[in-house]
Amino acid sequence: MGHFSYKAVDRGGMHVAGTVEAVDRRAAVATLTNQGHFVTELTEAARAKSRSGEKVALALDLGQFLRFRPGRVTSKDVLAITTQLSTALRAGLPLFTALELIRKQQHKPATRDLLADLSSAVSSGQALSEAMARHGTVFSPLYVSMIRVGETGGILEQTSAQLADMLVREEKIKTNMKNASAYPLFVLGLGLVSVTIVMTVILPRIISTLGADLSVLPLPTRILMSVSGSLKGLFTTFFGWIVLAGIIVGFFYLRKWTKTEGRLQYDTFKLRIPFLGSVLRTISVGRFARTLGALTMGGVTILEALNVVRDTLGNELLGTEIDSVAEKVKRGEPLADPLETSGYFPPLLVQIVAVGEQTGKLDELLLNAADTFDADSDAAINRFMSIFPALLILLLAVVIGFIIAATLLPIVTMQLGGGVLGR
Repeated sequence: MGHFSYKAVDRGGMHVAGTVEAVDRRAAVATLTNQGHFVTELTEAARAKSRSGEKVALALDLGQFLRFRPGRVTSKDVLAITTQLSTALRAGLPLFTALELIRKQQHKPATRDLLADLSSAVSSGQALSEAMARHGTVFSPLYVSMIRVGETGGILEQTSAQLADMLVREEKIKTNMKNASAYPLFVLGLGLVSVTIVMTVILPRIISTLGADLSVLPLPTRILMSVSGSLKGLFTTFFGWIVLAGIIVGFFYLRKWTKTEGRLQYDTFKLRIPFLGSVLRTISVGRFARTLGALTMGGVTILEALNVVRDTLGNELLGTEIDSVAEKVKRGEPLADPLETSGYFPPLLVQIVAVGEQTGKLDELLLNAADTFDADSDAAINRFMSIFPALLILLLAVVIGFIIAATLLPIVTMQLGGGVLGR
């Protein structure tokens, strides 16, 4: 007996798809005809899966090689796909039909190819979650887990709607952070460029006109000239270019380190930064509440949900704390106790989890609390972004004030002394 994937039209004129078990193609067509299906396409499942696997492997290889290319599937594309899928499923459309309709509406080639692979896998009898799991750079572990929960429990339309809400929230946070940081980054960049030009071009010319011996210049001026000479040497000497290249390479290695073996130390440092640490922790707590609530509502066990949640917090230190919490829950402790012991989760969340465990309404209480934590994170982001530009401008003002003072001191000293310094 073989398995055949088919596309057909039923007696009501609806397009249907699925798999049928039969001895050969003729028997498969006969079986479908007896069921009232007019077959439009019939493929042996093993071959379809093989071709699908080849397409996916090729797509992944090309994706790794051309990762920088424009047109890749972004988080906004995933949000749009999820929203459209949720709408189509709630309207009663079959999964394959919904994927095909969404694919036809796409204009970006990468998104069309992704949906074509997903619909091909579904038409061959594969679960949607399994097909999405092959695209790990597009769909997160949380996303795949939520889809798997929906498929297993027959509530895919509800879980896709929850996913859409969560993705909307994540996009809102990212957009707010980008918009709020645009002005401070612009000020910082402009300030650094201006200070570099003043230090390497303007300041040496001003000091040279004084005709003074550097050893008798005021201390702030000597410090400034030393820094100016070092900066100028980076761009005008061979050794300076080597040092500059070393700085650039070191920066990239440092960035790689913070994403691999040094991620725990880097994320710990971020949580200890004044103002910023509390913002990041508040965002992570909101993600924890919403993700854990959504997973438990879908029927996922606490241990399985915690394994998924730890990768969605965006902080490795909090992730390791969740691992510790999961180990204690595995030993029979209630979830609220290790959360409280860790010290990284607010008392309100601990109390909500405790009440939820006692009343059996953990999922409902967590989802309701997630809205509160999301509002707190919005307020924390706004507070931080109102303070950060002011601190940045104050820092630039101090640097520029020091430069001005160090430049004017020899001139003032010369005027008061009635002559030229060092002569």
